Amino acid sequence: MRFRHLISIDDLSRDDIEYILELAEKFLPVAEGKKKEKPLEGKLLANLFFEPSTRTRMSFEVAMKRLGGEVINMTAQEASSVAKGETLADTIEVVSKYADAIVLRHPLEGAARFAAEHSDVPIINAGDGAGQHPTQTLLDLYTIKKESSLKNLKIALMGDLKYSRTVHSLIKALTLFGAEIYLISPPSLALPEELFEEIREKVRVEVAELEEVIEEIDVLYVTRIQKERFPDEEEYLKVAGSYKVDAKTLERAKDNLIVMHPLPRVDEIDVSVDRTKHAKYFQQTFYGVPVRMAILYEVLAENGS
Repeated sequence: MRFRHLISIDDLSRDDIEYILELAEKFLPVAEGKKKEKPLEGKLLANLFFEPSTRTRMSFEVAMKRLGGEVINMTAQEASSVAKGETLADTIEVVSKYADAIVLRHPLEGAARFAAEHSDVPIINAGDGAGQHPTQTLLDLYTIKKESSLKNLKIALMGDLKYSRTVHSLIKALTLFGAEIYLISPPSLALPEELFEEIREKVRVEVAELEEVIEEIDVLYVTRIQKERFPDEEEYLKVAGSYKVDAKTLERAKDNLIVMHPLPRVDEIDVSVDRTKHAKYFQQTFYGVPVRMAILYEVLAENGS
């Protein structure tokens, strides 16, 4: 048993991550519908999403059903007892009596770890505020492994580095693989100082401009501005539309550069990029299925939940 709950990427070693990526590769033909396996038949997953989601929620549902399990969803708070004032602790206590595992997305940082303290079944963090998003990180690493390489990786993280939980998880995992990291963002959206200090003790990390590094990076990872995390709209408007990648931006890039994005995008990647060989963000979303299959298999089949 490698883990019971999946709350933070910090909970995983490099060996754990590589194990999940290898398991995801085995499940790839199942995710593609080319092969049928039902190791989770009879198991029930509860998706509890207190924030909007398309890719994460649906890919967990697809992953569970492809492996023979069933899914129940709570996506509208106003249609649940949360609207009546029920606490997160009570919701988790109740739902953990119904399901064999819970996938939780919540606007408050630390909510997933709190939920794990009140759950009888495994909790999988699907994003907690500006905290972490470990399953996104695992599918990002799988994408890099499939479409580029995790060895001698040079990667630029571009966009909202302050509020993006996707970036906060991914950058920690990248240190385990010795990646060379470039940070590209408006000054007000820079990576939190404490996280920057933590990372630079482990790997080479630099603040840069895209035009300075576009010819040498292997991966350009772009994120949208997290409008919903800003304390007020005026602060958001100061940085809205302050960066954009288009096909012309990539003219000096290496032939094998891949462009990634956790989606949804707003206007930070122009649709002209979609037609280039560099665009991998739609394939990236699909890779969430085999990776989440691997995670569900680990916590439900391997742990005997």
